Amino acid sequence: MPELPEVETVVRGLRPFLEGQRLNTLLLRRPDLRFPFPEGLSQRVTGKTIRAVERRAKYGLIRFEAEDALSLLFHLGMSGRMVCETDPSLPFEKHDHVVFETDRGQVRFNDPRRFGFLDLIDGPDPANRFLAELGPEPLSEAVTPDYLRAAFKAKASPIKASLLNQKLIAGLGNIYVCEALYESGIRPTRKTGALRPAERERLCAAIKNVLARAIEAGGSSLRDYKQVSGELGYFQHAWGVYGRENEPCRACDAPIKRIVQSNRSTFFCAACQR
Repeated sequence: MPELPEVETVVRGLRPFLEGQRLNTLLLRRPDLRFPFPEGLSQRVTGKTIRAVERRAKYGLIRFEAEDALSLLFHLGMSGRMVCETDPSLPFEKHDHVVFETDRGQVRFNDPRRFGFLDLIDGPDPANRFLAELGPEPLSEAVTPDYLRAAFKAKASPIKASLLNQKLIAGLGNIYVCEALYESGIRPTRKTGALRPAERERLCAAIKNVLARAIEAGGSSLRDYKQVSGELGYFQHAWGVYGRENEPCRACDAPIKRIVQSNRSTFFCAACQR
């Protein structure tokens, strides 16, 4: 599933194509994706001007002209991708389920497995069911070692589970949590509340560094993910531990371990992470 860096990369790719453009047509080529499309969706947004394309956690947000206070939320699901096409005469691919058409061309939401979805936000973001309980953005100034101290206080759950809790920090996913814990030298099974101040300092810095590097690399291409240009991300080539079971640690040559936590694979170096 695309995580924060992948969604951020998609959003940055959509901005020059969509911002400032009138949405001439929103074509829904099926009645639903993961969920049914909101009633009257196409009619409500067709003809409106797109003023901004933003990201919140793992969601993209297409903001329409301010007086309407309408936003279209999208989630890429497991296999979704946005494709910018300057020649709208080209035939649709089988899984092009949603098409945004402006004078610049089309953005096609292609989703073979149909775990992605759209939702219409009419009002403030916190009122939306998907955004209501999200914690702060990990790259924001709100996430500091002091914030981690308060958020993690007295928690007995494993640190990896706490970092994946979207109510504590919004947008972190399995790949980048594994990488941040590796970079900070913290074993993923450690109790959250037992982290020492120096470890919280290292973890906070590692989260921001890993995400920033991943965004710079265009995200990680795993199975279906591509940028809006069709290019692959390449951060997967820089992974320290994720997906590298039994391969040598880049720092100490010890074999990378894999365990299962909450039905997800966790990768770590038993020598470097304590």
